Amino acid sequence: MRAALFLLSLALGVLAERPFINEPDTGLVFDEVEIGSLPSLADMIAVPDFEAAARHYMPTRNYSYYRTGSSGEYSYRRALEIFSEVRLRPRLLRDMRNVSLSASILGYDFTAPFFIAPAANAGLAHPLAELNLARAAGKTGILYAPSLSASKTIEEIAAAAAPGQIMFHQLYVSANKTKLASDLQRIEAAGYKGIFVTIDNPIHGIRQREARFGFSNTTNHDGGLTWAGFKALQEMTKLPLIPKGVQTVEDARLAVEAGVKAIYVSNHGGRQLDTSQQPLETLLEILRYAPEIFEQVDVFADGGVRYGTDVLKLLAMGVKMVGMGRPPMFANVFGEEGVTALVEVMRREVWVDAANLGVQDVKKIDPTYLNLKRLEQYMADL
Repeated sequence: MRAALFLLSLALGVLAERPFINEPDTGLVFDEVEIGSLPSLADMIAVPDFEAAARHYMPTRNYSYYRTGSSGEYSYRRALEIFSEVRLRPRLLRDMRNVSLSASILGYDFTAPFFIAPAANAGLAHPLAELNLARAAGKTGILYAPSLSASKTIEEIAAAAAPGQIMFHQLYVSANKTKLASDLQRIEAAGYKGIFVTIDNPIHGIRQREARFGFSNTTNHDGGLTWAGFKALQEMTKLPLIPKGVQTVEDARLAVEAGVKAIYVSNHGGRQLDTSQQPLETLLEILRYAPEIFEQVDVFADGGVRYGTDVLKLLAMGVKMVGMGRPPMFANVFGEEGVTALVEVMRREVWVDAANLGVQDVKKIDPTYLNLKRLEQYMADL
């Protein structure tokens, strides 16, 4: 018994001392690149490389705005680590010469099952800001949804779209009803096809990295918004409203009861409430206690996505479209070409990983490709 307790305490000690790795070592070096300068775009071979390059290039203030998490940043760190708690179950001896990555959600078709998620202030990385993100998404055929807190206006971003390009837009629900009505009208008039309504920030989160550099600690959002208010909001626009920030099976059910066509599972990139559970955990709740939700509505999700396997794990849990928030913002230090390169890096990873997993069509992946025992135990031990 004593020996077992000793070994357990030793194992826990090792885990406690395990350092957090923001980006893995992919061999990228900056020995000959001066601080404030960019390495070659050709050297960006993995999604995390773009953040390493951005940190080397961007002013500390700007980088810190993108990098910040809430309070002790435990949720931020767990977002990058929790995917390792889900094991893949490859199915072999299948014809994998043709793998389909095409994705459909809310009736719209895209070339890949991942998208550029809403993130504020793209101008901190590049003067053309969100215009680069919109153009790269149009060029590569993926979804982009700019933030209402963008550096460019709703109309400027829409004007950067390619012919026929589908974009959604994010909305903070202003307590000023005149502004709220204007925001909705402008989004609809500019040609966006859906609205992500952020619901997980009744009050701006505790973000020390932001505060240290003087960024505003408030958001123009109605802290009194309720599900009744959300239903009323649906009467103000013809566009589908998608609640962004669902973090429990209970709220997923309430969203379905509110008549939404889709939900967005997210914890705001760990920027709002530290130690809030990860989207993978929320999805496991839904899968265990209300699996019918995946049939009733389309599901978006984001949170710590850096690899093709991350995308596949979320898709297998029932997600239709996987968001990337920070990576495109970091890639934007290279401009439109950088964001395009990021998309193609992720596209190749999803394609290769799907082939090795035995998934011929990503639209048909399901939980049988996952071993969730470690995730269930991980959640039980917290």
